[in-house]
Amino acid sequence: MLAQKHFSGIGFAFVYTTEKLNSRTMIELKNVEKYHKTGFNKTYVLKNINLTIKQGEFVTIMGPSGVGKSTLLNIVGLLEPPTDGEYLFNRQPVHKFNERQRADFHKNFVGFVFQAYHLIDELTVYENIETPLLYRKDIPAKERKSLVAELLDRFQIVAKKDLFPEQLSGGQQQLVGIARAIIGKPKLLLADEPTGNLHSKQGEEIMELFRELNRDGMTIVQVTHAEKNALYGNRVIQLLDGWIEKDVAVTPDMWK
Repeated sequence: MLAQKHFSGIGFAFVYTTEKLNSRTMIELKNVEKYHKTGFNKTYVLKNINLTIKQGEFVTIMGPSGVGKSTLLNIVGLLEPPTDGEYLFNRQPVHKFNERQRADFHKNFVGFVFQAYHLIDELTVYENIETPLLYRKDIPAKERKSLVAELLDRFQIVAKKDLFPEQLSGGQQQLVGIARAIIGKPKLLLADEPTGNLHSKQGEEIMELFRELNRDGMTIVQVTHAEKNALYGNRVIQLLDGWIEKDVAVTPDMWK
């Protein structure tokens, strides 16, 4: 069970200048497609994706396996480019960014929770969580230590801080990955099956944490198969065969 604490310590006030859900657009995908060419044939992963996400939304992407959910998340996070189409982030054409601009985008705006963890094997738990802060000149060493210590305590992994990823269970690696993703207080959190390797109680607590972060201004886009996780957000994008089949507001009785 995760410790029940709120981020009230140094650096976790989450003071944003963002507006509410009727605010300006953060993410806009225009006719985005992703396909692979084999000879004269195209195999589509995503087709004709038109999607707008406003600052402060909590959006869930759902659909059967293989419909392009993770690919869509990777495109939003600039981890892979679309084959065709445009991607605007805060009105900037980020699909045209060069490598340095993409690196700045990742450093200043985005936190990732990966389904496969992607922890750095050569670093300890403490060092993995601290890594995003090392690129931030505005956070001194003393504050870095405070932020890492607070997350280690919140996730009840203080005793694991000097261990390496291979010494952790899948659930523990998941918690480290989530801590790393949120420690820099990103404007946008992208989460691919964030509770997939956690037991039910831990999963609920992580989703409550995401809800708390969202209420404090963080825009969240998650991929999940879990209908109950989608209820923590305000909107569901349903993919089918690479298309957006549905784009609906979340209601408490959605899956009753």
